[in-house]
Amino acid sequence: MLPPEKASPVTVPKFATPPVIDGKLDEAVWHNAAVLKDFYQIDPGDNIAPSKPTEVLIGYDPKFLYVAFRAFDEPDKVRSTVAKRDSIFQDDYVGFYLDTFNDKRKAFEMFFNPLGIQGDGVLTEGSGEDFSVDVLMESKGVVNDAGYVVEIAIPFKSIRYEAGKGKFWGAHFFRRIQRFNRELSSWMPFSRSIDSNLSQAGHLGGLEGISLERTIELIPSLTLSESGKFVRSFGPVPPGTVDPGRIVNEPIKFEPGLTAKFTPSSALTLDLAINPDFAQVEADQLVVTANQRFPIFFAEKRPFFLEGIDIFRTPITAVHTRAIVDPDVAVKLSGKKGRNTFGVMVASDNGPGTFVGDERLNPGNLRFLDKNAQIGVLRLKRDIGKENSIGMIATTYNFIEKHNDLLGVDGRFRLDKQPTFTFQALGTTSRNNFFNANEGVSRYRTGNGLGYTTAYNVSGRNWGWELYAEGFTRDYRADVGFFQRTNSNFNSFFLRYNSDPQPKKKLISYHLHQFTHFDYDWQGRLYAYETEFVFELTLPRSTFFGAFYEPAYERLFDHEFGATRQARPCNPSAVANKCTFYGEDTERSSRKNHFSVFGGSNYSKKVQFNGQVTYRLGHFDLDFGNGRKYPRVSPAALLLGQNAPLDPGRGNLLQINGGITYQPTNELRMQFNLVKQRLVRNDTGRTAFDINILTFRGTYQFTKATFARAIVDYNTLSQRARSQFLAGWTPSPGTSFYVGYNDDMNLNEAHPFTRQIVPGFRRNSRTFFIKMSYLFRKSFGS
Repeated sequence: MLPPEKASPVTVPKFATPPVIDGKLDEAVWHNAAVLKDFYQIDPGDNIAPSKPTEVLIGYDPKFLYVAFRAFDEPDKVRSTVAKRDSIFQDDYVGFYLDTFNDKRKAFEMFFNPLGIQGDGVLTEGSGEDFSVDVLMESKGVVNDAGYVVEIAIPFKSIRYEAGKGKFWGAHFFRRIQRFNRELSSWMPFSRSIDSNLSQAGHLGGLEGISLERTIELIPSLTLSESGKFVRSFGPVPPGTVDPGRIVNEPIKFEPGLTAKFTPSSALTLDLAINPDFAQVEADQLVVTANQRFPIFFAEKRPFFLEGIDIFRTPITAVHTRAIVDPDVAVKLSGKKGRNTFGVMVASDNGPGTFVGDERLNPGNLRFLDKNAQIGVLRLKRDIGKENSIGMIATTYNFIEKHNDLLGVDGRFRLDKQPTFTFQALGTTSRNNFFNANEGVSRYRTGNGLGYTTAYNVSGRNWGWELYAEGFTRDYRADVGFFQRTNSNFNSFFLRYNSDPQPKKKLISYHLHQFTHFDYDWQGRLYAYETEFVFELTLPRSTFFGAFYEPAYERLFDHEFGATRQARPCNPSAVANKCTFYGEDTERSSRKNHFSVFGGSNYSKKVQFNGQVTYRLGHFDLDFGNGRKYPRVSPAALLLGQNAPLDPGRGNLLQINGGITYQPTNELRMQFNLVKQRLVRNDTGRTAFDINILTFRGTYQFTKATFARAIVDYNTLSQRARSQFLAGWTPSPGTSFYVGYNDDMNLNEAHPFTRQIVPGFRRNSRTFFIKMSYLFRKSFGS
């Protein structure tokens, strides 16, 4: 039973004068604030008394919402570092969710470490958290004799909301204390028997007389860069000598751009980008690409597309904005009115028509040269009842000989406190080249496809389970989205048990689950199944340890790799007129067993670590070969050479992943990560590949806005070293200045022109760049 002060909405008082945001709370105006206290420990404890008390103070004026935290503690034990924005979550922190439309579906989340450094994002029920959102606000934290204080001012014009007489906002307030097993306390109690965060929120009211400002934001940007690439030597090479090549610097590139935002109301946003600066300050993390036959997903990092991206996210990735490579112009309109949410995005992308160097002279590229793809997205969603919604999404992609349209409907229904049901169905039509394995050729034609997903999930205090299904027909395409495999169906069942936590015990809690899936094509042929059995223990010092076992089965068909033997007569045992698969069998199958152990710990403020070792018996080598160091080692390749028909076979795969973070001072943070994979075939005993990816990352945060960073990656398979050195100043969202240098080299690798081994390091490319942007913000109205 909730006490009255939490069961009823809290009336937020209106401040007569604005407080100074300095982390001191010494102005008289704070005496008029609403005070929230009597927090509950909700993790690892279950609505028990917290280890340390916390108070929240709230007020507002026509332009700002003011929030302050008093976090009582022993000051010498408070964990706080000079961190980058959104990198505060290894520190102690305080923060809140604000469901500003009170729809129990989505909320702003804003967290602050003891120095007031921000970590902000959006929480969407059923989809999780997205910390790509940056809200322009002011905050200051101070560690004092009683613990620490954080003071915050949030401009109403920085968030989307509904307010006024009779309008309420859902609200949660939290505090995390790392040294007490990452203890999390909350102003409102949390029931583990209810599968929802926002339906358990408290409420804020009384937000009336807010200034109805319309806002224009302009962010001009400029990127200056000079790149050098390894090319052939100038002029003829003397007979009998090797072309050593040379690094040639391209002309300095001068790339101005403009991003604009217009907010005509508190619930509507229009974004425009003209020649936007879409260069990534940080490159994608290296991943293992050996023995892969399906695309690898890389997350979006570009600010324009991250802004408001949550509205375009659906159970199936119908929109993945990295499909928009390099737009000249992009426009987004998004907002919410009553129960209706909408988003529109259009872009003109010159990425598909961009060719460089000798590519521009290739006759086959001439009709695509410097042409743009036209892309559009429409998203509509309507809230139904208290916590249900139904929506539609449409996308279109148009380029020369590449056209794709997608239309779909989706929904999410919370049937009770624990069960939810979600679904999505998509139809696609495309004009593109489709490969016909039975004919052995690709034909330019119209292809119509279907994609679907559905899930029924029950999540309770201890027990939870889910039934899930998804599938894509052979001609399904989503050129604005992302998908991996067509002609596929995936059905799964998940069952888990979470013990009640015992925060004072050495074994705080344990988790058990099993996950089983069956994969088959639309012709009814089973091609995979797997059952995963997992246990995980939660121990003191935020330590976890677990293990899993997976019996599995996988089946490969020749039509997934090339032409079938129905397409044409072929020789399964020779290079000339070869079949897709070697030998008489047109498929391969393997029964597999996977074993794994994993663990990690936030051991102290200075040291955190994690790791996992997995051994997969019966894993397939797809027989693609992996470069000079690891050519194909199948029986067919050893007998007939590297041009032999494919001969996939069983092997044993060792996978090791691990990382350690060391933070010797509040400002310096260093990370080292290792990814290792080694696959040895059973039939030949040869190693198909052995790859190690080593990554070092060091950051020195001079202030919360100023930093220097170094990242060095090394891939032992390609023997490629990649480094980036960056200094940056980011005082607020939209305003930034970066100076950086990127380098790409190979070690003891083949020369690209002579194919002879070059000892030592050889540079492939290098880039020096300066990026800058500045936010101009103007509000008008009253």
